[in-house]
Amino acid sequence: MSAWLNPRKVMCIVYVAAMFVVAMDATVLNVALQTISQELNVPPAASGILNVGYLVSLAIVLPMAGWLGDKWGTKRTFLLALTIFTTASAMCSFAQNLTTLTIFRVIQGIGGGLLTPVGMAMLFRTFPPEERAKVSRSLILPIAIAPAVGPIVSGMLVEHFSWRWIFYVNLPIGIPAILFGLFWLKENKQPNVGKLDVPGFLLSAPGLALVMYALIQGPIHGWSSPAVWVSGTIGIILLAALVKVELSVKQPLLDLRLLGNRLFRTTGLVSMCASAGLLGMLYVFPLMYQNALNASALDTGLTTFPEAIGLMIASQLVPWTYPRLGPKRVMVIGFVVTALIFVTLSMVDANTNPWFIRGLLFSVGIFLGQTVGSVQIAAFATIPPASMGRATTWFAMQSRLGPAMGLAILSGTLAFIGTSTVNAVGQVEPNLMAYRVALLVAAGFLLLGACIAMLIRDSDAAATIRKPVKPREAKEKPVAAEG
Repeated sequence: MSAWLNPRKVMCIVYVAAMFVVAMDATVLNVALQTISQELNVPPAASGILNVGYLVSLAIVLPMAGWLGDKWGTKRTFLLALTIFTTASAMCSFAQNLTTLTIFRVIQGIGGGLLTPVGMAMLFRTFPPEERAKVSRSLILPIAIAPAVGPIVSGMLVEHFSWRWIFYVNLPIGIPAILFGLFWLKENKQPNVGKLDVPGFLLSAPGLALVMYALIQGPIHGWSSPAVWVSGTIGIILLAALVKVELSVKQPLLDLRLLGNRLFRTTGLVSMCASAGLLGMLYVFPLMYQNALNASALDTGLTTFPEAIGLMIASQLVPWTYPRLGPKRVMVIGFVVTALIFVTLSMVDANTNPWFIRGLLFSVGIFLGQTVGSVQIAAFATIPPASMGRATTWFAMQSRLGPAMGLAILSGTLAFIGTSTVNAVGQVEPNLMAYRVALLVAAGFLLLGACIAMLIRDSDAAATIRKPVKPREAKEKPVAAEG
């Protein structure tokens, strides 16, 4: 038993379990919002605060996640965050009104905001660069399956049980992961972490939260809404001030000097383009399929699900393609092919064979999945272990901003063109062109990512490309040299 529970396997099990519940929680609530509104006797628009509160609270704690992990220990911080998230899930299920449900969702966001960067730091400190391509096979599960399973699970639970069950489902995964990690996860603390960079926190937390709020609410309330443009403007001013402050601090909360690392800087931008394009497409296409092509919600979910299957298969291909083609080629090919698939998706209509569409979405998972996997492997290739906590924090912030920016731009595209039009006889009908243009914009994000990926040098990521040396091979090398 002790041999099986080596630190690396324990790390993978706890990380996958924690990331699965967090990733699923990001999509599981959307389907249930209408039911929650009806049961709690609030207008449907008011229930949107549940997602806004979650994402904003997540953004507030993100900047200090790396420092907390280094100061308190990654095991302690990670398990504390998972406990907060799981406990808040249980409390959400007992909420009797929108106010208490929102409070518990905010607490959930605090746990979720700490989990991702601290978990990534633990992961990349556990596995050296040359082994990260191989381990990516098991770590794709929360990225690929959880977001796709979320709406399906939510729909089934809401229809057959209650919306409260969408929070119960986190408990059978979260509680065992906490106990498992408590007994077998290894602690890691970094020396000379220093004190909390208070000015950095006071600028980054509200700055990021206000920008996220503006990006989320802009498409809903309009960019001319005072609440949207005022919060966005203040957030940008705070983040601009943050840059000046952090560059003058010896041990900054957000180490902007990491952006001097060419590979880390470039892969971060590539990641933002990939997430903006992929999640933008997964937002626009289901709307088009339901509203413009008259598919049911169930058919839409089943049609988009092959993308998650493609992602899983891609995770098995990355350890083979990554060292042979190099990260640059994998990313560029993945971006260009996926952009062409998005263009093809923009041309489908009500007469298109559903299996052809499913095949296209499956291919999206195959090609873009390899790009995403390669980015995660290459990004931290030249980051030393001591800087890993702050590097994963910065990377997690970019990963949150990418989808928010993508959804804001694509939502704005739909609003600008208009999702409905009046035909020749005066009847209102869906405007398919708006969705098609939005999908082309999503393809544009991917082509931008391909251009940025061209700047990557495979030599910078050489540590992740070479094969790990097995103990037996290491012993045999001196003998072979003498012969």
